[in-house]
Amino acid sequence: MCKPKAESLLYAEAPPNFMEQSDIKPKTENFQFSTSLVTLDFIGAVLGIIYILLEYRASIWLWIVSIIMPLVDMMLYFRAGLYADFGMAVYYALAAIYGFWMWKRKSNNGDSTTISSQQDSHQNRITFFPRRLILPTIVVLLALWFAIYEVLIHFTDSSVPVTDSFTSALSIVALWALAHKYAEQWLLWIVVDAISSTLYVYKGIPFKASLYALYVVIAIFGYRKWCRMIREGEQAKAADSTPHSTIKA
Repeated sequence: MCKPKAESLLYAEAPPNFMEQSDIKPKTENFQFSTSLVTLDFIGAVLGIIYILLEYRASIWLWIVSIIMPLVDMMLYFRAGLYADFGMAVYYALAAIYGFWMWKRKSNNGDSTTISSQQDSHQNRITFFPRRLILPTIVVLLALWFAIYEVLIHFTDSSVPVTDSFTSALSIVALWALAHKYAEQWLLWIVVDAISSTLYVYKGIPFKASLYALYVVIAIFGYRKWCRMIREGEQAKAADSTPHSTIKA
């Protein structure tokens, strides 16, 4: 952008050293901003790895990390201009409290730190997504996508409102599915993580982009493990329901 003529003359008449110092200051500020962004990105990535590993193990402690991680992400996303993700970080922190309460409330008197299909009561088992909820969930997803998109285009300067709003809406649904321990939550996260990884590359957030790419891989294995836990739980339930008198040597 061109400066006013008077200001141009002032800079033109200034000594060479003054010109050099004025040029260095913006560069220094940009470097500090970039360093701060990378630091937040790295911390968030480390917490994210811990979180996904705990989720893979179906450990209730994932919710504790999920409360801490959004606080870091809020600062990161605000600085990067990802306002929908910033709002999602606020939601994640609140939803993590809800998720922790849900898992804790349903946990058995056994090992409450790991939700195992063999340890919990039937209502606490990991289950498949009920078919009766598919259509209502799609409707809610579309409504959330539209609502978040409208907020982004009218109240923010987001450069990727369609993608940003979609991943945010799908994340809300996926986190709700995780709180209810539906195995298909992994499939939703695969979509979210694949799109988000590409988005973070575009936004210049390398650690977060790499983290979400790793999430995709872990989510594939996580889905397979949770499905296996469901089958093991069904087998254990069938064995428990078999009358002992009918079991012969």
